[in-house]
Amino acid sequence: MAELREAAIADLLDVLSQVSPEYFETIVLDLLHKMGYGTSRTDLLRVGRAGDGGIDGVISLDRLGLEKVYVQAKRWQSTVGRPDVQGFYGALAGQRANKGVFITTSTFSPQAIDFAKSVERVVLVDGIKLADLMIEHEVGVTLRSLRVPKLDSDYFEE
Repeated sequence: MAELREAAIADLLDVLSQVSPEYFETIVLDLLHKMGYGTSRTDLLRVGRAGDGGIDGVISLDRLGLEKVYVQAKRWQSTVGRPDVQGFYGALAGQRANKGVFITTSTFSPQAIDFAKSVERVVLVDGIKLADLMIEHEVGVTLRSLRVPKLDSDYFEE
């Protein structure tokens, strides 16, 4: 089973590396919605574009939009470093935000991870975790049950 999951993760990361950055941002917001963020899909807004100030999406956690989570989605091959996470943190400060999620298809450097732990309001999701969450919440993935034959020893007792 672990091998099947690892193969699905590899397939997902391969497909994600080929989608447009805009579509990747939409996929990330779909995942966050499936995970329970936002009261409806309309509470998740994709704002990413050139000059977006480091914010790709905004999620309203309540109906009035008083509490929000800001999202940065990077479809990258190279490691995301501390300067990128610090830039996102700065963008959060510029929005007076207190919650942010930085999601990438790649990995985070140890320095980036240490920085995120030191500031408390930034959560990092690397490619493996992203694909794992997509499988768990069935975003871009269909789960099928596997029928495994097992001998019924009771049947053969006389």
